[in-house]
Amino acid sequence: MFNKVLVANRGAVAARVLRALNAMKIPAVAVYSEADAGAPYLALASETYAIGAAPARESYLNQELIVDVLRRSKADGLHPGYGFLSENSAFAQKVIDAGSHFIGPSPKWIDAMGHKTRARDIAAQYGMPMSQGSGVLPDDNDAILAAARKIGFPVLVKPAGGGGGIGMLPAKDESELLGAVERSRSMASRGFGTAEVYLEKLIERPRHVEFQVLGDAHGGAMHLFERDCSTQRRNQKVIEEAPGPLIPRDKAVAVADQIAGIMRSMGYDNIGTVEMLLGADGTFSFLEMNTRLQVEHGVTEEVTGVDLVRAQIRSAAGEKLADILPGKPEIRGHAIQARVYAEDPKNFFPSPGKLTVFRPPSGEGIRVDTGYAEGRDVTPHYDPMIAKVIVRGATREAAIDQLITALEAFEIQGLKNNIPAVINILRSEPFRAGRVHTGIISEVTGKKI
Repeated sequence: MFNKVLVANRGAVAARVLRALNAMKIPAVAVYSEADAGAPYLALASETYAIGAAPARESYLNQELIVDVLRRSKADGLHPGYGFLSENSAFAQKVIDAGSHFIGPSPKWIDAMGHKTRARDIAAQYGMPMSQGSGVLPDDNDAILAAARKIGFPVLVKPAGGGGGIGMLPAKDESELLGAVERSRSMASRGFGTAEVYLEKLIERPRHVEFQVLGDAHGGAMHLFERDCSTQRRNQKVIEEAPGPLIPRDKAVAVADQIAGIMRSMGYDNIGTVEMLLGADGTFSFLEMNTRLQVEHGVTEEVTGVDLVRAQIRSAAGEKLADILPGKPEIRGHAIQARVYAEDPKNFFPSPGKLTVFRPPSGEGIRVDTGYAEGRDVTPHYDPMIAKVIVRGATREAAIDQLITALEAFEIQGLKNNIPAVINILRSEPFRAGRVHTGIISEVTGKKI
């Protein structure tokens, strides 16, 4: 097991990993930018290091600074959390070259699955259910049009070098295609450092369902079932739940078993998430793979009883899955997570400011993951998510009611937040009936979001 672990992240992400390390009695190192000096998560670490100015590129994304702290602290493990450098294969290799362990998949898997078209090619080779798509589009308008015609309109233009919904643009016909490609390339270049884009068949009103996987360095791999992450705005998740509503259990488990088998065949060696689209016809198709811990991992933990962060750390330390998770995990009850953002609830745009009042709910069956406290500033330098509220109930209906109660009890003042909008979604008839899809927020609000 590791002697000391550096957590290369901030806020709620760092706090979540630090709590797991504390529970495992592993000394932990935290880092912070100027904006995060005095932040609550720092109290969970045995050592803390300042790493620069507030902008992420000058601190949390500065690989040389992070590796320097790794050497100075003599940590033999580095956990990247999620976001920032967690899916950067070059950074993972730098950690290894510095004589430490990267707590995540091997750089080869981060590199292979991080590029969307390469990931599609690899997944297809192993028999993953796939939608129609293209390779990276060339700089030739006729070839782009030909690729779209082969797939069939409508299509979705997507960056090949990154995810998070950035640069994803639909084109319903040829008149929209070339403009969408140009705009997507521009956004991809700014967001991911590469202008490579490709096409996928656009699935109308899909559900976004992802499957949690965990591998080890000994050829083992398993799944921990599925999560539904369909409730989104601007391709960013707002509400996630496990298990997925209105998905027959035998079908969900069959797909999960197939994915776990593919992960074993590939030799995938740590935590990851296979994201799928579920069409109205009941067909699953591969979307992408995230080679890291997910923001929404908590709902899987709540229904399986498995601490995914601790399991990930143990896998990275060389333990076998059979020892980490003896027996086959089962789903118990239903869990739902709401992401609480510093956002205007009318349009879901960021609303930074000072948390003059910040009193999260508490009680049996309620879990709140946050990196903030009363009096802290929510700055425009980072993601505006200020907390995750996770509840578990015996049934989906009970979990929805409990989440509404928890959110109503969440006291926040000093800035706008999305809680009123989330409660309206949870109370809506389509959501309560389980008829979720990626456009449900627009359907419920009557706004194009």
